[in-house]
Amino acid sequence: MLRQVLHRGLRTCFSRLGHFIASHPVFFASAPVLISILLGASFSRYQVEESVEHLLAPQHSLAKIERNLVNSLFPVNRSKHRLYSDLQTPGRYGRVIVTSFQKANMLDQHHTDLILKLHAAVTRIQVPRPGFNYTFAHICILNNDKTCIVDDIVHVLEELKNARATNRTNFAITYPITHLKDGRAVYNGHQLGGVTVHSKDRVKSAEAVQLTYYLQSINSLNDMVAERWESSFCDTVRLFQKSNGKVKMYPYTSSSLREDFQKTSHVSERYLVTSLILVATMAILCCSMQDCVRSKPWLGLLGLVTISLATLTAAGIINLTGGKYNSTFLGVPFVMLGHGLYGTFEMLSSWRKTREDQHVKERTAAVYADSMLSFSLTTAMYLVTFGIGASPFTNIEAARIFCCNSCIAIFFNYLYVLSFYGSSLVFTGYIENNYQHSIFCRKVPKPEALQEKPAWYRFLLTARFSEDTTDGEEANTYESHLLVCFLKRYYCDWITNTYVKPFVVLFYLIYISFALMGYLQVSEGSDLSNIVATATQTIEYTTAQQKYFSNYSPVIGFYIYESIEYWNTSVQEDVLEYTKGFVRISWFESYLNYLRKLNVTTGLPKKNFTDMLRNSFLKAPQFSHFQEDIIFSKKYNDEVDVVASRMFLVAKTMETNREELYDLLETLRRLSVTSKVKFIVFNPSFVYMDRYASSLGAPLHNSCISALFLLFFSAFLVADSLINVWLTLTVVSVEFGVIGFMTLWKVELDCISVLCLIYGINYTIDNCAPLLSTFVLGKDFTRTKWVKNALEVHGVAILQSYLCYLVGLIPLAAVPSNLTCTLFRCLFLIAFVTFFHCFAILPVILTFLPPSKKKRKEKKNPENREEIECVEMVDIDSTRVVDQITTV
Repeated sequence: MLRQVLHRGLRTCFSRLGHFIASHPVFFASAPVLISILLGASFSRYQVEESVEHLLAPQHSLAKIERNLVNSLFPVNRSKHRLYSDLQTPGRYGRVIVTSFQKANMLDQHHTDLILKLHAAVTRIQVPRPGFNYTFAHICILNNDKTCIVDDIVHVLEELKNARATNRTNFAITYPITHLKDGRAVYNGHQLGGVTVHSKDRVKSAEAVQLTYYLQSINSLNDMVAERWESSFCDTVRLFQKSNGKVKMYPYTSSSLREDFQKTSHVSERYLVTSLILVATMAILCCSMQDCVRSKPWLGLLGLVTISLATLTAAGIINLTGGKYNSTFLGVPFVMLGHGLYGTFEMLSSWRKTREDQHVKERTAAVYADSMLSFSLTTAMYLVTFGIGASPFTNIEAARIFCCNSCIAIFFNYLYVLSFYGSSLVFTGYIENNYQHSIFCRKVPKPEALQEKPAWYRFLLTARFSEDTTDGEEANTYESHLLVCFLKRYYCDWITNTYVKPFVVLFYLIYISFALMGYLQVSEGSDLSNIVATATQTIEYTTAQQKYFSNYSPVIGFYIYESIEYWNTSVQEDVLEYTKGFVRISWFESYLNYLRKLNVTTGLPKKNFTDMLRNSFLKAPQFSHFQEDIIFSKKYNDEVDVVASRMFLVAKTMETNREELYDLLETLRRLSVTSKVKFIVFNPSFVYMDRYASSLGAPLHNSCISALFLLFFSAFLVADSLINVWLTLTVVSVEFGVIGFMTLWKVELDCISVLCLIYGINYTIDNCAPLLSTFVLGKDFTRTKWVKNALEVHGVAILQSYLCYLVGLIPLAAVPSNLTCTLFRCLFLIAFVTFFHCFAILPVILTFLPPSKKKRKEKKNPENREEIECVEMVDIDSTRVVDQITTV
């Protein structure tokens, strides 16, 4: 009883609100426009988020803590010879993969000379600045002898060239570790790709060579010069390839990922304009009908204007509060499109149910009372789910900003639908009541005055006047609308046909089967190439790297951050045991073996050991670079202690398999907790991968919980709690299907797809809630009758919004970007699966599942008898007798 009273009270409040807006339409139409212009004007000077890590890496992760610890122990300037795969911080760099179209050996004389020429061209690149021209020598990372540090593969190729020039045949390159003439062992697993080896790991041929150039960025000027050098580096590589057509080069810099991520916005511009035009056209067509008075094409266009004003207002507020734009914001207009258009079409559908002989204010009040309650509840659902996603509980910054922007846009869309679109409905209502043309706003003459006009003119001015319409025909005035006619006359009877229901149930079982098959194969995507435009340096370079350099994992730093007894044999064995199964590419193990050969690893006092450790760096040239991998601390009594050390590891694994690398990280993490030696492992890619699954699923998990809580809480507000039961089951079915088919369509569970799944919860509630509410609250007729009635009342609005949404998504599929590809596939599946449930699954299942629709039988009471009076009337103009039956 309380629910019914509350329900009627809310309807009364919205009715009065509609009457008030209809009394002041000019103010409520102009205020949203002015607010949007004032707030949206600030968006003309928007800022772009430059840091991809800030957007896509988990904000709170163990990897970031480990990175800070590594940087404090081994600063970058002490890691000059340890630049394998950007061990600590990416910094500024230029990188190029050189390969051949014909899979030639890149180590033959011709290609070796070509690569060394490319290296020389790169080192001659100049960045002009006022008064000085910077070259690679001015901004490179310097060695101890003040010379630039270059990739070790360059030294290998130079020694190979010298060996050929002097006809030396004893020089051999081994893989993945080779030795230079100065005695250093260098790792080349990430510099040589597509390697074919002889016995004893001797390289026979290599299909690809990778060169890397590291730059300094110690201050703002240095960073600006390094950024321009990266741009010149890419131009130099492209020009070099044009002059050497037989080789293929893939340049890549530290700025490539950021530029290619933001490039999605630029390549999407014309497709978004096309989408806007298509949606506007479809909205106008969906609101049009043959009757030129009752047609509402302007309302279709103004519904899209309402959404645009809300999106512009939200963008202005985000910009004024210090927010920065990024390419994930491309999904916000489509979130607004699905919610906003359905609300406007639902209001228009309610308008068609009002009586034409009522005043415009009364009709508007009836529209608000009929449609605004459900629209308010679905808007509240959007605000709660996206609000949870915008909270600090969300660990992915891109998801949090997207949800925050969506919340603001949806809130203002709700206000603008109440005010701007409601006022527009009032204006078109006056046009209709005055029998003015819905497009040209001219008074429509009666059919008698159009007899002498051309056929096309009579067609444009086709209208039905109230004096020509009987009471029985007034209710069918809007049935000339194509979609209304289709649903009422054809589809409702067909979908509830007894012979159609078994096929629908069969299709649903097939749907569940394929969804389950995809659900069991869900994979989490942490590959950053999934968020950039397709024809870009990032995609080309990543593809080449995965093809040629996937034999070994990225180099993992193994850092011991406590003072341990390095002279103790058991400790040495423990350290080597922890790294068993890896390729150790530092000097740590070599040095321990060196100490064993000298027979000084046991029985020596700690002081003698550490002194000898330091002195050996000066005396043994093969260990001259090991001083970068160990930290000494001098105590008050002149004793020297080893406070930290490191070694570098690579695993024989597939770098393309992100899950395998993630499992490797978790295995090493568990080992570091249980081991006797305190150590950590780190690689910059761990920042993106660390706890990515839990951070990624948190927004969806929290939104689902909040949605279920809101559905449970609103059970006490809606007229019947069974509505929420059906709504929950429908949401679960839709989300389950979307996740399953999304996986079968090769869409991974990444930041973009998770945001789409959050939106899918609300989109399903948006479309299914009014349908289920009308069915559950229906009384006195059969289930089939109320299914038909629910489709007739709300099906037109659902179909109109779906058609507009679909044509808006189509141009998105053509955008050359992985981000928009994921966005299109997820949103298309959400719209299609929801439409399938609204027009097939629910209409069939509801015909044989609760609630029951038993017709109440009234008891025959002798005191409430009906008196029937039969009056015989005779038509004067004829002899026909008419019997009129009157109930008293």
